[in-house]
Amino acid sequence: MLAATLSRPASRATRGLCARAASSLIASIDQGTSSSRVILYDAVTLRPVASHQVELQSATSNPQAGWSQMDAKRIVGTVTDSAAAALAAAGASASDVVGVGITNQRESTVVWDKRTGEPLYDCILWHDARTATTVSALADELGGQDALRATCGLPLSTYFSGVKLRWLLETVPAVKEGFESGTALVGTVDSWLAWNLTGGAGGRATRHVSDVTNASRTMLMDLSTCGWDGGLVRALGVGAAEGALPTIVSCAEEIGRVDGGPLHGAPLTGMIGDQQAAMVGQRCFGVGEAKITYGTGAFMLVNSGGAPVPSSHGLLSTALYRFGASAPTQYALEGAVASCAVGINWFKDSLGMIGTAPEISSLAAQVPEGTEGLVFVPAFGGLLAPHWRDDARATLVGLTLAHDKRHVARAVLEGIAHQAKEVTVCMAADTGAALTGLRVDGGVALSDELLQYQADLCGIAVQRPRDVETTALGAAIAAGLGAGVWSSIADIPSSGDDIERTFEPAICEEERTARCASWQKAVESSFGWARE
Repeated sequence: MLAATLSRPASRATRGLCARAASSLIASIDQGTSSSRVILYDAVTLRPVASHQVELQSATSNPQAGWSQMDAKRIVGTVTDSAAAALAAAGASASDVVGVGITNQRESTVVWDKRTGEPLYDCILWHDARTATTVSALADELGGQDALRATCGLPLSTYFSGVKLRWLLETVPAVKEGFESGTALVGTVDSWLAWNLTGGAGGRATRHVSDVTNASRTMLMDLSTCGWDGGLVRALGVGAAEGALPTIVSCAEEIGRVDGGPLHGAPLTGMIGDQQAAMVGQRCFGVGEAKITYGTGAFMLVNSGGAPVPSSHGLLSTALYRFGASAPTQYALEGAVASCAVGINWFKDSLGMIGTAPEISSLAAQVPEGTEGLVFVPAFGGLLAPHWRDDARATLVGLTLAHDKRHVARAVLEGIAHQAKEVTVCMAADTGAALTGLRVDGGVALSDELLQYQADLCGIAVQRPRDVETTALGAAIAAGLGAGVWSSIADIPSSGDDIERTFEPAICEEERTARCASWQKAVESSFGWARE
């Protein structure tokens, strides 16, 4: 889900976006860190018909430094409210919906009582860093940060669901008791939504499932077989929860029927993690095609083909999609950056420098000559790819009395672009081929200044589509394939694939090298600041 940073109000229904044919809607549920949204698409043209979004900031809490959790019931409630409002805006009902797709914030973890449907703890969010001590202990015990990478494609990190589950087992008595008694279930947000949508507690045909892309982010799935791996479960010390894991399904198949609520009776036909959904929405179906989504975090993926590609440069090997229960899995390499809109919101809300998020671009544009040596590393909860340093913290270096908030604004945006630049270098090293272009999406991609910095630092063209909200579109495509609206990706309409603007590099290689060298010095200064 893309962060609501640059252009969206707190709760909105959009009416009359295009004409639609009766009984031919696809409902895309886009559930993210900052909001839940439902967009209805015309199943013939794939053009949006209506949408509604509800913000979730009030559902999120930070009880300690580095902790971030969310009221899991509010997640379901905001999805239900969004679906009802979107259908009302379209003048439609559930009987018009031929397929429902879910895309979601990945890694965020929920444990609940299957008898009552009550969460046993808040949903621990993907960027939560409370498990740093657990990760360090596991790395020492198992033989290093990459001890499990050969099987699951991921390094040991606070980022992934498996270590969050370990913390819940060790820390929350109700969770431990629930698993031991067989009354608890665990899953990522896609699982939590699917379970509730298909009936929940007492439902006649409730499904406890997770799609292959979300399952690949838990550290519990064998990336080659796409099944839960007992060795990984035992290595992470979560054996008590093994029987509570969801069934892994493909991204496009009839999973079940919605039981209750505004979408009652509609088939659930698609599930896919948010960053993989953005790849699908951008039509990155060819090997070597890449995109970056600028949302709460920033996530760059490149299609790596029909087999997992191991990374030796700090990237993640992950499932990209599997369209059909018997279809092969497509894979990707991913560079995950924890802080994108997070840094912009810090500049706006915590420092009070601006009133609205788009103002950061306007401020940055006032210093076209550059930051005059100021560098900002947005490591608020550590650094992910390619450094994987949980002990890093946000750092502003090079500050002089000549600097003001305009320079800081530009440094915040350049910090996002520098992190993405690092990922492109690692992707080239892992694949043996440099990227020749980059597609972008997400709410923060509306910043012209950021995209120009990105083109300058990467030395390649950066393309922004006319519709930057490709995550929901990707879920709609998965749902349409699962519902049989299209028989293959070749049949998918081209709607949403138009390029609105291309940003070309405007600096020389010497300047690019100098900027990247300053960034590396700043990154190194951010290490070692985390406190136990």
